[in-house]
Amino acid sequence: MANSCPDPDAWAWAPALQLWHLKRCWALECDIDPMILRARQLRHQGALPQASCVEQELLPLF
Repeated sequence: MANSCPDPDAWAWAPALQLWHLKRCWALECDIDPMILRARQLRHQGALPQASCVEQELLPLF
């Protein structure tokens, strides 16, 4: 499969390109946990209490 990513430095991509990449991953059924992505998005938006709540849901129970 050919590499369709325009830039390996995804963290530096513009938001529109990040969204394109995320949608492409979902279309390819990549193993990305949506809750992890949501927590990252909330942190990026400055919603730290909400991000912490989502992250708490990802912690193991034992």
